[in-house]
Amino acid sequence: MRIGLFAPISNPFGTREYITTIGLGAEERGFHELWIAEHVVLFDEYASRYPYADDGRVPAPAEAGFLDPFDIISFLAALTTRIRLGTGICLVPQRNPVYTAKEVTSVDWLSNGRFDFGVGVGWLAEEFQAVATPFEERGARTRAYLEVMKRLWCDPVSSYEGRFYSLAPTRQYPKPIQQPHPPIYFGGESDAAIRRVADIGQGWYPFNMEPTPLGERIAALDRELAKRGRSRQDVSIVTCPYMKPCDLDAVKRYRDLGVEQVIILLMAFSADDVPRVLDELAESMVVPAAAL
Repeated sequence: MRIGLFAPISNPFGTREYITTIGLGAEERGFHELWIAEHVVLFDEYASRYPYADDGRVPAPAEAGFLDPFDIISFLAALTTRIRLGTGICLVPQRNPVYTAKEVTSVDWLSNGRFDFGVGVGWLAEEFQAVATPFEERGARTRAYLEVMKRLWCDPVSSYEGRFYSLAPTRQYPKPIQQPHPPIYFGGESDAAIRRVADIGQGWYPFNMEPTPLGERIAALDRELAKRGRSRQDVSIVTCPYMKPCDLDAVKRYRDLGVEQVIILLMAFSADDVPRVLDELAESMVVPAAAL
């Protein structure tokens, strides 16, 4: 059983020293993967409801801005040689798909094929407004943008014509190291999110769910996969319990559901704190989980 880390690297503690300590320390202690969060802006006041807190509020002040995930992953790729690196998650419908395809390929190259592309449709309408992108139909926009990216990754000459994007015949090189492209992991736990996984995902990244409710959603995923002639073997499931309690017993229960990686929220807020927290997690989770 694999243990990963969810690292929301943000202001003011997301320094070069902090990121270096996380990357080298996590690899040295046997963590399987580092997953990096994304929000380009945050707000003092917003009407949107954060889905992973009872009060609907992000558990951080607006000044706690995130560094860009692709820049962090490029930095980590230069520091490390083994640990996998993923976006957890990239807000695809807010971004230009041609640029995002290039960023994905670049980090796949720089990491020598250690990149997982975690994607989501987003929840913060005010952030979409800030980047001049419609919040409505963001699920359909995500599918269209991913199709544009896949054509750029896979086709010698790439083109696309659709309601959300038009791409004239063009060439984008190099192609990703991982073929046909880095694995796409969809975030989200809704019926629509599960349909996206079943339709075109190589992975699913459910968040903030304990084993029992997650098991119910996995059963729903199995049903959707079967409708499409796919099976669980076609999809890797990784989960981040986030604010839910997680010990080795919970890891065993996740494993029994078919989860391949449990991603632990890194609760360390300075470079000095990181080694101690990683040591505790390695002893309590990484080492015993490897024997499961």
